[in-house]
Amino acid sequence: MLTIRFDRLDALGLAEEALVLDVGSGFGRHAFELARRGHRVVAVDYAADEVGATRATFDAMVDAGEIKDAHVIGVLRGDATRLPFDDGAFDAVITSEVLEHITDDMGAVQEMVRVLRPGGVFAATVPVWLPEKVNWLLSDDYHAPAVPDGHVRIYSATELQAKLRAAGLGLRGRHRAHALHSPYWWLKCAVGVRNDDHPWVRRYRRFLEWDIVRRPRSTRLAERILDPVLGKSLVLYGVKPATATAAAT
Repeated sequence: MLTIRFDRLDALGLAEEALVLDVGSGFGRHAFELARRGHRVVAVDYAADEVGATRATFDAMVDAGEIKDAHVIGVLRGDATRLPFDDGAFDAVITSEVLEHITDDMGAVQEMVRVLRPGGVFAATVPVWLPEKVNWLLSDDYHAPAVPDGHVRIYSATELQAKLRAAGLGLRGRHRAHALHSPYWWLKCAVGVRNDDHPWVRRYRRFLEWDIVRRPRSTRLAERILDPVLGKSLVLYGVKPATATAAAT
């Protein structure tokens, strides 16, 4: 299930076989898609288990001939606020559902922009304010401090846009995604975030799994209609200016 639309990055000038950094890659969903598209990928995550799982999946994809070994530059454990890369090292940087976990989110954004080359493209996703606020109100177990490394803030679109601009990015578009996932999380928060065996949760999860695999036209149309209202994720796209001029709006 992808949140970032890679056709948006292509339209912003992402070249073929670009060197792309995925910060907070998790289990690798976006990193895998980048490699499938022929880009050279570096994936970074703070969680050692997720780094290990991503490495194993990349190895399996290479063995199966799904991607080339040259497309996997590295998978490593690292801190988003202290990235171990040179200035301007990457053609693109993406980060999905990560910034809401980081106390020093501005420090992380500045690091991501630092390692992005001038003219490079950027994408970030965070939970949308209203669906996320409902989750926080329904359950204290959904977010920090009850959840180690959990969500530490709820972003408004205005706040995230301001922070990306302050770091030097020119913003180039936005959208919302995954409207069908918002009710699932409201349901989980209502019955207990860790209560995965609740029958309503199981049924809804089966529906989402079916939808992700089958991608029927009916649910694609429903999400297109509902995303602007109920979309769980906000996605912002930007470009690092090629010169020292101010970032465009």
